[in-house]
Amino acid sequence: MKKTDLLVIGGSAAGVTASLTARKYNKDASITVVRREKEVLVPCGIPYMYGTLPEPTKNIIPDNLLLSKNIEIVVDEVKSLNRDEKTVTLSKGEKIGYEKLILATGSIPAVPPIKGVDLKNVFTVRKELSYLLELMDALKKAKNVVVIGGGFIGVEFADEFTKRGLNVTIVELLPCCLQLAYDEEFCKIAEDKLVERGVKLKTNNRVEEIIGDGKVEKVRLSSGETLEADLVLIGVGVRPNVELAKNAGLKIGELGGIWVDEYMRTSDENIFAVGDCAEKYSFFTKKPSALRLASITAREARIAGVNVFGLKRKNIGVIGCFSTIIGDLALGVAGLTERAAKEAGFSFVVGRAKAPDKHPAAMPECKEMQIKLLFEKDSKILIGGQVAGGKTVGEVTNILSSLIEKKTTAEEVATFQYGTHPALTCSPISYQIAEAAEDALTKL
Repeated sequence: MKKTDLLVIGGSAAGVTASLTARKYNKDASITVVRREKEVLVPCGIPYMYGTLPEPTKNIIPDNLLLSKNIEIVVDEVKSLNRDEKTVTLSKGEKIGYEKLILATGSIPAVPPIKGVDLKNVFTVRKELSYLLELMDALKKAKNVVVIGGGFIGVEFADEFTKRGLNVTIVELLPCCLQLAYDEEFCKIAEDKLVERGVKLKTNNRVEEIIGDGKVEKVRLSSGETLEADLVLIGVGVRPNVELAKNAGLKIGELGGIWVDEYMRTSDENIFAVGDCAEKYSFFTKKPSALRLASITAREARIAGVNVFGLKRKNIGVIGCFSTIIGDLALGVAGLTERAAKEAGFSFVVGRAKAPDKHPAAMPECKEMQIKLLFEKDSKILIGGQVAGGKTVGEVTNILSSLIEKKTTAEEVATFQYGTHPALTCSPISYQIAEAAEDALTKL
């Protein structure tokens, strides 16, 4: 029987990052990654295989990233985990023993109970190259595409599909697309851009039935409207893949993920869990959180990758920091929206600022950037921020997340030290983060 010091189950972002982190701090340990997929996709790059990237193979994580660090890769499926023996059994019966184990089994696409969901040309978003190539082939013969779900997955796929000249409609149950991530005014900015790019929006609506004779032909909505459809993409989120952990008797959390402590340990001290399969906890309330993002995955993996050989790092909970782009419009959010802050019981003040993202505004590719910040009323601590503008939005959002994590006050945000350059940032006179904090201070 093969034995390894550290066994990692799962070879996507969580497994790769955990393995590489463990290797940085443990040069001599034997590390083995077991994964089902022959090729591992960059998860967040999947929508961009259909409009932006020149070919699907450009969205693959190279094996040499692990092999060059003396990390062994086994392409197989783990069928069972024996915690008493500290072994796993692969699909062909082979066993691997471990000293420490990291579960990075990811998530499974959520599929709503819709009649006709099993028809041909109805797709979910799987992290499997062969399956996604089937979607690519089906798109080449399609004209009318219906995307179920107006969250990040649905919006990004819809925007990419427009680049192929397809007639695209998003059906969203909530009043706005991206409503779980942004406040209404930012959702409206996103929706206006989607419509400008040719996407039709059916919000406050749900798919009642997918109709077709073996293959999708139409989609019937709760409003009574029927849409022509050659292809349907379901993008309504994911659920944690916890079957292996559950069968091994590990504790499962309130929201269905593998329970973990602040060190990313499961209920078995020799087993850690990271990424989409692990339960998340809010930075703000410490309650279970449904957030599942690649950036959260990588952070958890860096914590567990160090802790497997000695507890050093703690997980303080998820802030929620993410961004997206629709055409030339980028949107970002860090921390709490107004709706989420109210639900969590916070009393807050809002600060706003709007200015060109370069200076002077005549600089090439200059875009207007607007920022909205939320400060807790009593402590004046930053608890949330939303941004809309050009491509610099992504890194501005990351700055906001860092300020939130450090519990920065409005005064500190207004006077924090930043650098500016005409081609890279807005003017130092009107730097939006500082200006939004100043706006909030006038109301506090």
